[in-house]
Amino acid sequence: MGQLAVVVVAAGKGTRMRTEESKQYLELNGKPILVHTLNLFQSMPEIDSIVLVTGIDDVVRCRGYLEQYGLTKVHQVVPGGQERQDSVYKGLQALAADTEWVMVHDGVRPFAAKEHIIACWHQAIETGAAVLAVPVKDTIKIVDQSGTIRSTPDRRSLWAIQTPQAFRCSLLLQAYEQAAEEGFIGTDDAMLVERMGVSVQVVEADYYNIKITTPEDLPWANWIIHNVRGEKQP
Repeated sequence: MGQLAVVVVAAGKGTRMRTEESKQYLELNGKPILVHTLNLFQSMPEIDSIVLVTGIDDVVRCRGYLEQYGLTKVHQVVPGGQERQDSVYKGLQALAADTEWVMVHDGVRPFAAKEHIIACWHQAIETGAAVLAVPVKDTIKIVDQSGTIRSTPDRRSLWAIQTPQAFRCSLLLQAYEQAAEEGFIGTDDAMLVERMGVSVQVVEADYYNIKITTPEDLPWANWIIHNVRGEKQP
């Protein structure tokens, strides 16, 4: 099925966590959150290689993690760019030339289920592009700048998008190159592919695949790692 690589993006500062330390380096069950995320992909035989994109000041620290935690599949640690999109592009450019399939994943999402990751990849093999997502639980309102509700979309059509997002590598590179040429900034990787007229399929995941972003996420993450999806998940 071709070489499968993962670009793990961990270059953000994460001001919403309100800590001096960037959120990806905060400890969860004795290890940095980022290490839990990398361990997830390290443990999957389907994954051939990992490229880690981090802040320029954290490259040395992250290279130290590779030896400390036996992260042998992380072939490169590269400094990111100004925006997330710049960081992902740098990660894509660092992939081995024979990479056929690539997943892009947030460094602060350590709890993606292995079966969902594989399902996302298999869907991308069929259609070229796929993302993990969950149906939205809450009613969503479109609100204007004055705080007035303008409309209420049908909740049945709304999905919260997660990572990993999986693509044929050549397709995602083309989407990034086109976005760079046109100065377009998207909110996720799939958006860059969508604007090329390529359909992106949703693969249903679960609500444990959280992005650890705010202080309220930490106790929830601690519960998940002890009760649902620690490193011993099948």
